[in-house]
Amino acid sequence: MTTFINTLFRHKYILILLSFIVSSCNPTEPKDEPKPNVVIILSDDQGWGDLSLNGNTNLNTPNIDRIAKEGARFENFYVQAVCSPTRAEMLTGRYHSRGGVYGTSAGGERLDLDETTIADVFKQAGYATAAYGKWHNGMQYPYHPNARGFDDYYGFCSGHWGSYFDPMLEHNQELVTGEGFLVDDQTNHGIAFMEKNKYTPFLLYLPYNIPHAPMQVPDEFWDKFSNKELRMLSNPDQEEDLDFTRAALAMCENIDWNVGRVLNKLTELGIEDNTIVLYFSDNGPNSWRWNGEMKGRKGSTDEGGVRSPLVVKWPGKIAAGKTIEQISSVIDLLPTLTDMVEIKHGLSKPLDGVSLKSLLLEENPGWKDRFIFNQWQTKISVRSQKYRLGNDGGLFDIENDRGQLDDLSASLPEIKEQLVAALDGFKKDVVSELPAEDLRTFPIGHPDSRFTQIPARDGIAHGNIQRSNRWPNCSFFTNWTGLEDQITWEVEVVEEGDFEVTLYYTCPDGDEGSVFELSFGEDRLEGQIEIAHDPPLTGMEHDRVERPESYVKDFKPLNLGAIHLTKGPGQLVLKALEIPGATVMDVRLLMFERVN
Repeated sequence: MTTFINTLFRHKYILILLSFIVSSCNPTEPKDEPKPNVVIILSDDQGWGDLSLNGNTNLNTPNIDRIAKEGARFENFYVQAVCSPTRAEMLTGRYHSRGGVYGTSAGGERLDLDETTIADVFKQAGYATAAYGKWHNGMQYPYHPNARGFDDYYGFCSGHWGSYFDPMLEHNQELVTGEGFLVDDQTNHGIAFMEKNKYTPFLLYLPYNIPHAPMQVPDEFWDKFSNKELRMLSNPDQEEDLDFTRAALAMCENIDWNVGRVLNKLTELGIEDNTIVLYFSDNGPNSWRWNGEMKGRKGSTDEGGVRSPLVVKWPGKIAAGKTIEQISSVIDLLPTLTDMVEIKHGLSKPLDGVSLKSLLLEENPGWKDRFIFNQWQTKISVRSQKYRLGNDGGLFDIENDRGQLDDLSASLPEIKEQLVAALDGFKKDVVSELPAEDLRTFPIGHPDSRFTQIPARDGIAHGNIQRSNRWPNCSFFTNWTGLEDQITWEVEVVEEGDFEVTLYYTCPDGDEGSVFELSFGEDRLEGQIEIAHDPPLTGMEHDRVERPESYVKDFKPLNLGAIHLTKGPGQLVLKALEIPGATVMDVRLLMFERVN
């Protein structure tokens, strides 16, 4: 009897083991699938028409076109008229005026610190996050991308940069030297990030900096276009600079080549099917060139200034070759992506954007008409599915008149009245949130940050001192000739402490010896220019056409020693005490490094 019972028990355990094995292999059992990865690629100053996808035969963009062929393209996707507002809206899902963004330099590009970003949301959900490229929503921590949800950042935080070949950049706030052509370099970092996180869900943001001026591109891309006959041109009443167009198209083909590198790496890593890839631009083209005969370009709130390509692919989820006609906006990207990867954003502030998930994944989704608003400072236009109320007050049937040639205000007064009412509501609800005066200071010494950059871009020149160019973003101060001259920055020391200060300067032979003082309230630090350093202006050797922005120099770092900074707001002042020569120096940057 004992032997029989033991046999039964042995058989019982064997049956339990077999049952467990079978249930583990049962394909009907639910399994935890990894969260989808997200890759966001954003170009800078590329028009809707700068793609072969949209019919431009002057260039070939097979990799961006491939995203559309393997996924979906949005025919009526809108961004803002210039860079930083669009980027702020992508990050937050909210109109840029709500987040304090009103300009592209001198502090107006900064995104308010009480705004939550898409990277914050994905990071909280367990995603690895990185951004490589042009940030343009604040430089000093906590405006810096490392404080806005991105674990890793490499690039530059200004609105544009002075050199695209081996330039001075930053990696997680520390100054470094780039390697090769900037967009190639950014893509290299993105590829390395994907390789590192192929087993971890990730959010990769690649905000490229071209075809924004200066118009620089490697020879292999320029040579194809340098003497190319362009068959598709801007409207006859627009003054097109053909060499500028050639340079822009060459830069767009470089972007496409790098997009191809990203797509190929996803395939190589075996994660293509579990990765959402989307591509768009931040505003209309930065010159008059073919753009589908739309009215306006960068800086305009008309169709040509704010209509952007948007292509999205997610193999097996988004039907290949899908075209979406419903109007959409950059404010929709945060709610769309969080919805698609099924993470809750949990934002305390209401979103202006809506999820486009149903448009992407469903065959015949229900959809309500809506209004989308395009604003650049005082210029505002309103888009419904069929019409646009232009900044000039005209009403246009965009489905049939992208050039906005036929004002229908007189024949469709009720339609116009609806859009005017929507515009009034936008001004009252959204534009009113932007303060009349920007009282934000530039922070120094945040406790979570080792480095703080205080560039010439954010300073104010007094006396004879001049900015090297009227566009501040990549400029420096020059013509410092008198003791009454000074440079000031409106700053706030976030946490008291001691900081090593490095000044980036140039000084002609014979002018060395100037003594100067850096002060903040009662805190002072003296320095002296002991070594002349007078490199030539550079940048033009890589430019394909003459640039409107400042040229650059190889600025020399000078360690000034340590200064103690007291917590609180005040004015950072750089002034000369002795000037033995004709000038003091040119100034590019002050770098503060916390040492305690």
